[in-house]
Amino acid sequence: MGLGPRSGHKARHQFSGAGRRGRAARGSGRPPPGRNGCPRLPPADARTEQAPEALPHLSSEALGYFRQALSALKVAPDAAEDRELMVRNILKEVETQALALATNRTGSEMLQELLGFSPLKPLCRVWAALRPNLRFVACHRCGVHVLQSALLQLPRLLGSPAKTEEVEDEDEDGKHGSLQTLEELVLGLATEVHDDFLFFCGDTHGSFVVRTLLQVLGGTLLESERAKSRASQSSETQRTSTRECKRTDFEVPKTFLTCLQDLSSCFLKDIAVFITDKISSFCLQVALQILHHRLPQHCAHLCDAIIDYLSSSNSSAGGSPLLLFLRDQTSSRLLEQVLLVVEPARLQRLFEDHFQGQLHSLAAHPIANFPLQRLLDAVTSPELLSLVFEELSPALEAVLAQGHPGVVVALVEACRRVGSHQAQVLQLLLEAFHCAEPASRQVACVPLFASLLAYEVYYDLTEEEGVVPAEHQVDMAAARTLREVMVLGSLLLQHLLYFSNPGLVLRSLSALTGPQLLALAQSPAGSHIFDAILTSPSVTHKQRRRVLKNLKGQYVALACSRHGSRVLDAIWSGASLGSRKEIAAELGERNQELIQDAFGHHVARNVALTTFLKRRATWEQQQSAVAKRRRALNSILAD
Repeated sequence: MGLGPRSGHKARHQFSGAGRRGRAARGSGRPPPGRNGCPRLPPADARTEQAPEALPHLSSEALGYFRQALSALKVAPDAAEDRELMVRNILKEVETQALALATNRTGSEMLQELLGFSPLKPLCRVWAALRPNLRFVACHRCGVHVLQSALLQLPRLLGSPAKTEEVEDEDEDGKHGSLQTLEELVLGLATEVHDDFLFFCGDTHGSFVVRTLLQVLGGTLLESERAKSRASQSSETQRTSTRECKRTDFEVPKTFLTCLQDLSSCFLKDIAVFITDKISSFCLQVALQILHHRLPQHCAHLCDAIIDYLSSSNSSAGGSPLLLFLRDQTSSRLLEQVLLVVEPARLQRLFEDHFQGQLHSLAAHPIANFPLQRLLDAVTSPELLSLVFEELSPALEAVLAQGHPGVVVALVEACRRVGSHQAQVLQLLLEAFHCAEPASRQVACVPLFASLLAYEVYYDLTEEEGVVPAEHQVDMAAARTLREVMVLGSLLLQHLLYFSNPGLVLRSLSALTGPQLLALAQSPAGSHIFDAILTSPSVTHKQRRRVLKNLKGQYVALACSRHGSRVLDAIWSGASLGSRKEIAAELGERNQELIQDAFGHHVARNVALTTFLKRRATWEQQQSAVAKRRRALNSILAD
């Protein structure tokens, strides 16, 4: 047999996990700073805020005191009054050394923890102590985290009954002075940021304060941004998918939303900088997310300004001027966010004016494929999906071979969400992974999709181009160990299981042996496929049982695995009384092994294995009662 692959693509059909994005990405096409006449930000050294003339020094004795105080607070009694009194006393000492603590690495970390315990008035006093040097603290590598921590207390403290009361302070001479309320302190910070908006947004540390401030003013905290504040501030931090960004909402005064509108208008004054500068662009991306949720009209206006600017810039050789920015590392991230928040009608026009006819080249580009994925994430109408599918579907195998399976996963997810082209995209996937013909190969689709490997690569075959492919060998497949499950491969299978007809995928899962299913359940990525099997409304009870029955004999190994134990817990939650008896009986044969295992002993407790082994009748009564409650709850939810 020949050595060449059957496809016209001469490259080896091992589909990599995803295209890299970052400094290592090749051919990013990123224009140098200041290109196309865009204004440049001042050099970093020129933008750095000067420190106060007499920056206070934090002595080792003071640092030791605050360290001991924080340790004592952590082990303090749970009584609210006692803990609050301790916090007040510690923060009273903090006031006099607030700047020194905030700008010291260890002191900053301790102060952040203390603010997490702080009642309203002590926090306001600490904030007021920092306010004369607010600009310096906001742009300091340690001080920025203190300001962020203070801002992130607002969801907790704005609900305090004392939030509108003035905070009274007594100075050393016994005179009472009036400090500002928490609302006034936040608005004061917003005013200072507004007055020098471009500076704060362009500063490496100051931009974090701007992003947190935008969230607080909008009453919406983004999980991805909170995670970034706790992580390294390096520009190489791991990319967080916007789709997975969780949101926490809380009530804010009307003055906050008015201030948010004022800050959002600042982006329009220097839109070129916010589109092309890496640090400043992050602030605009967060603003779009907050405005989309709180002030949709302002979000639409901002999106129009971004699109109009990009569309009117230098035209590219490929057609639309926007294509140049889709291939740029900084502006492409901003465009990803625009695509996710833009209105459906505007998205349709954006596709027709700029994307249509360019999907193949965008899918092949190491950077532009990411905005294409966000376009697919934003598709909600069958009409737009049909246009995208018609153009993109013939190139699925080429996209996979180029190492951009995220585009394929996004297309499959769009088909699932909109509810059209599902049978067509499944057939195209079978062809791309070389398991469509002969029909016997289709039963092997799950391990191929999960590992993102074509049939010949997965089974180490060599087939001559133009020769009829060999039939699938069941014995060979059963004897092979399951290969590594890729994250995007797992996502692909999860979406397919939510299709209206997931029969082919379920038949392939049923064909896996017990050890292969066990390996799938023990995989960090593969374990989530079982979540889709157990929760998809398209999977019938009979189909579910046919897949899960092959796990019989593997329950102990599942229970003693980090990810497998989670799968077993999920199976147990939805199992009938008969299935629970089978699982408990198998686990009971190796009870001691389970009890001694770090994960197995949790499973043994959830199953009530000791009761099952010693008082079977009591165990059955308990499980019957649980089953009745579950049926009652399901009937209520169904209504």
